[in-house]
Amino acid sequence: MAHIVVLGAGIGGIPFAYEMREKLKHGDKITVIGSSDSFQFVPSNPWVAVNWRSRDDIMVDLKPVFKRMGFDFHTCGAKLLHADDNKVELNDGTMVDYDYLVIATGPELAFDEIEGLGPEANTQSVCHVDHAVLASERWEEFCKNPGPLVIGAVQGASCFGPAYEFAMIAETDLRKRKIRDKVPMIFVTSEPYIGHLGLGGVGDTKGLIESEFRERHIRWITNAKVDKVDPGKMHVTEHDMDGKPTKSHELDFGFSMLLPAFRGVPAVAKVEGLCNPRGFILVDDYQRNPKYRNIFSVGVCIAIPPVEPTPVPTGCPKTGYMIETMVSATVHNIRNLIDGGEPDHQGSWSAMCLADFGDTGTAFVAIPQIPPRNVNWSGSGKWVHLAKIAFEKYFMRKIKRGIAEPIYEKRILKLMGLTRLKIGGQP
Repeated sequence: MAHIVVLGAGIGGIPFAYEMREKLKHGDKITVIGSSDSFQFVPSNPWVAVNWRSRDDIMVDLKPVFKRMGFDFHTCGAKLLHADDNKVELNDGTMVDYDYLVIATGPELAFDEIEGLGPEANTQSVCHVDHAVLASERWEEFCKNPGPLVIGAVQGASCFGPAYEFAMIAETDLRKRKIRDKVPMIFVTSEPYIGHLGLGGVGDTKGLIESEFRERHIRWITNAKVDKVDPGKMHVTEHDMDGKPTKSHELDFGFSMLLPAFRGVPAVAKVEGLCNPRGFILVDDYQRNPKYRNIFSVGVCIAIPPVEPTPVPTGCPKTGYMIETMVSATVHNIRNLIDGGEPDHQGSWSAMCLADFGDTGTAFVAIPQIPPRNVNWSGSGKWVHLAKIAFEKYFMRKIKRGIAEPIYEKRILKLMGLTRLKIGGQP
């Protein structure tokens, strides 16, 4: 008999709970702790921000789903992890005991690290559905009185794909509204070059995305640090490849969306031996924390070092394919421990992404994520846009119906025509 607690009800936590349920034996129990009673499909937030989707389109009420599946579900969020006592303290004062804990919280968004950054200040975000809905309201106001548009990702950011997606989706929406000619666009990023993605590039992502930017008349500044953001004006310092400041920019904007840096959530970030200084969970090859041997972690909240040094700090992304393999490995490893064995499954630590560009898109596969790679592939075309829509529909159906099947290898690789690839990275 084992009580498995999942801290986080997002793209990592819910698939883990679904897969773990398939491995339960008599007396085993799963409890899920979330910060709300709903699931949000975060990859669709760029569409929400330009009103191509509504909040309801990308949300699932988890209460009836979890009730049907037999999960205990707490929706008030975690206040503090008491790792030495195997307890999670909730925001309502309740204590939840566990035998095994899986941390899948995602990150805290570090808007406060740059003056004027974030939805409560002077820029928009697509990191949360609430931010995307607010951005959609500001977007409609902007389109009535169009002007300069600044989009990008700040120093320390590790998730660059949504910034590129939003830039292209916004540009497509402006063309559909026939006001593109009234909107100068510039992309600001901490990456050393366009298409770096925190991965050192994958295939020809540099050439593919630069070509899209040229075709769409989007200028860019790389190796950029955002110093501060005033209302309607962004202060940016450009650096050379040695990290030395070379040029200061003052960028006027009527609308801006910048992705922030991430850090660990407060409920776990200060637990000694659990996290790195940034608050991300330390894990071994089996997704298990080296100090607390009954704590595992999956998703964006785990600690992964940057792929390579860059003149301006960039982080390493954790894509859905990687998260899916982390989840499957953790399920097998916890089952092994319950049965008296030892962990023996590892995630692939490979990257796969479908980046929608509004009416086309770019896809890439990096196996392994850190170069040199066995597979280093990228491609583009309208098929990526259609594949992203198909992926959204299937993933939402999976969440609503409690489907435990991993979908990247079986569905997305098929859409890409790369069915020869297998989990673990061997073609």
